[in-house]
Amino acid sequence: MSPTPLSLEYLLRPSSAIAEKKPAIFMFHGYGSNEEDLFSFASELPEELVVLSVQAPYRLEPFGHAWYAINFDAEYGKWSDDDQARTSRDKIVSFMDEACEAHNLDRENITLLGFSQGTILSYAVALSFPEKVKNLVALSGYINEKILLEGYQEKDHSHLNIYASHGQVDQVIPLEWAQKTPDFLSQLGIQHKYEEFPIGHGVSQQNFYSFRDWLVQQL
Repeated sequence: MSPTPLSLEYLLRPSSAIAEKKPAIFMFHGYGSNEEDLFSFASELPEELVVLSVQAPYRLEPFGHAWYAINFDAEYGKWSDDDQARTSRDKIVSFMDEACEAHNLDRENITLLGFSQGTILSYAVALSFPEKVKNLVALSGYINEKILLEGYQEKDHSHLNIYASHGQVDQVIPLEWAQKTPDFLSQLGIQHKYEEFPIGHGVSQQNFYSFRDWLVQQL
């Protein structure tokens, strides 16, 4: 389906729901990928969801996109452009508002799903603007406190539900970073489920079915 042009590029699978306002899931890919990557999940996700798979705004050469630059420096090693990440966080929030208006989405039933860098941004959106998100599926990522909205701790996170998972032999994002997630979420009073799988930086079939079952229970 050719979606209505909005501020970010995206793919859309319509909902089977007959309700006036439809629940939706926004999907955010990893570094160097594009909106087609996670859209492969769409056919296996609950039919009542409008599925929107979003392309990151920064183009990489020779191909792919990113939510923010990752730089490799001889002196400082690998570091992330947090300013770009915060800009992408706000771009996502604006896009979500546009999409809710354009596609008649239920603002009270919005799910985010991210992978890797897309998870880092999804955490930033959900923890900074919990009033805009009901559920978050956080795959192979971690929480970067530096890109959270100032004062996020004072917000009400009590209705937010988070599923987080990580590969035990992830060679891209260290498992230890993800293992900090449960304590972080508990301190904010957020209901969550955290799982690990015997895989690298990816989503196994077992991982997919686990988060899908969790998501069905939340809808």
